[in-house]
Amino acid sequence: MKIVVGLGNPGTEYEKTRHNAGRIMVSLIENKIETPKIKFITPDTFMNNSGKAVAPFVKTKKDLADLIVVYDDIDLPLGRIKISFNRSSGGHNGLESIIKHVKSQEFLRIRIGVSPETPGGKLRKPSGEKAVLNFLLGEFKKSELDELKKLSKKVAEAVDMFYAEGMGKTMTLFN
Repeated sequence: MKIVVGLGNPGTEYEKTRHNAGRIMVSLIENKIETPKIKFITPDTFMNNSGKAVAPFVKTKKDLADLIVVYDDIDLPLGRIKISFNRSSGGHNGLESIIKHVKSQEFLRIRIGVSPETPGGKLRKPSGEKAVLNFLLGEFKKSELDELKKLSKKVAEAVDMFYAEGMGKTMTLFN
């Protein structure tokens, strides 16, 4: 089964937060995907328990090979994506939960940048645990949501390419 998971937190208070970039992106691409028979999942669990919602859909190695997880990345600028495979969670609790519950990290990830940039191209991300948490749980501005909408075309193309042409070509063209 082809599975695309958008990570985030349920509830209206989290709906437009940076930590919900995965959920937001999956809702934006769901109707743009050309590949048939994809299960789109936005877990109704909180981020730290995402694996509980994903594991029932990943029963075989084939399911694992067809799994894509879309999530926020504070280390990427807004409007950019990074595709990776078989990597650690990098400290992302939602991803860590999925790795734990599916007992593997061998699946594709699409990381969605959420940090603003300076005019010179440097990331403007907060430092310190509390500041990072406040930033991630802060709401996107309208202009930032518009940037995500623009990015959704590229993400949809990457998902279609992954299922049609495989990981290698997808990573080459979209990274």
